[in-house]
Amino acid sequence: MEILLDVVWLILGLALLYFGAEWLVGGAAKISVKYGISPLVVGLTVVAFGTSAPELFVSLGFNLSSPPRPDMAIGNVIGSNICNIGLVLGVSAFICVLNIKSDLLIRDMPFLIAVSLGFSAMLLLDQKIARWEGIVLFVVVVAFTIFQLRASKKEDNPEVIEEFEAEFGKAEEFTHDPVWKLAGLVLIGLIVLYFGAEYLEKGGVGLAERIGVPGAVISLTVIAFSTSVPELATSVVASMKREGDIITGNVIGSCLFNLLCVIGITATVKPMEVSDIETVDLVVMLGFTLFLLPLMWTRRRVSRWEGSALLIGYIAYCIYLWNERAQIGVA
Repeated sequence: MEILLDVVWLILGLALLYFGAEWLVGGAAKISVKYGISPLVVGLTVVAFGTSAPELFVSLGFNLSSPPRPDMAIGNVIGSNICNIGLVLGVSAFICVLNIKSDLLIRDMPFLIAVSLGFSAMLLLDQKIARWEGIVLFVVVVAFTIFQLRASKKEDNPEVIEEFEAEFGKAEEFTHDPVWKLAGLVLIGLIVLYFGAEYLEKGGVGLAERIGVPGAVISLTVIAFSTSVPELATSVVASMKREGDIITGNVIGSCLFNLLCVIGITATVKPMEVSDIETVDLVVMLGFTLFLLPLMWTRRRVSRWEGSALLIGYIAYCIYLWNERAQIGVA
């Protein structure tokens, strides 16, 4: 019965995280456009940061809990990146062949590989992310966002604007909305995100303790999958519409923001020292990331069989975690 209650907390937390992120991003994006900021800029900043809001609130919650659970905070990010590439991209490519834009190959993908290698080196060096390392990661994401903004202004980039309008509507449709209403939506979104993270943490920790599984295993799989469900849902819908370039861009962007923004802010607020995150977890994350580059370079697309390979790899990793590192014994 107690395990069932933990599952209920997990589902409730997931639902609150989803709606909280929607309200936060929606309100903040509309306020920004209302005050004259272009949809392109909002799409590359507010919306990009907002899509990582569930991971940020969950990782902060784990790291600031009593007692602190930094393994679960970092496990959430590593697991989320593995889930984004293995599950989200895998399922999407299985539904529809994903075409790759050239700037994704030339700029974003190599940068993701460099960031993944840098983050892994930080963690392997002394099994901790110090405050100064968190600050460095956050400064890098700010610099990268500024670079993206400048590059996008020089290029014709209608995809970001189209995606913004598909999500929120045309700017003229909500410019007459009162600011207090939009600000209230942002505030409600933040509050709902907070409680969503609390409930997801409560369910995840309770489940780990109840069945005798290390918290890192729960965060690498159950929690990471939960925070990736919104990306999975939107990517499946996009793949049905044959919008493969949007899917790959969103997944790579989400992985970047997880490592730079989520870990950066979380470690800046409170440094993290881990013990249950193993080298194999980082190797798997790096493996999935590096595996993408030749996939994308070959014919500038991810085919159905390649998507199937990603999905099988993700399932195999989850099976390994639960078979080799989880000593299940229901309490």
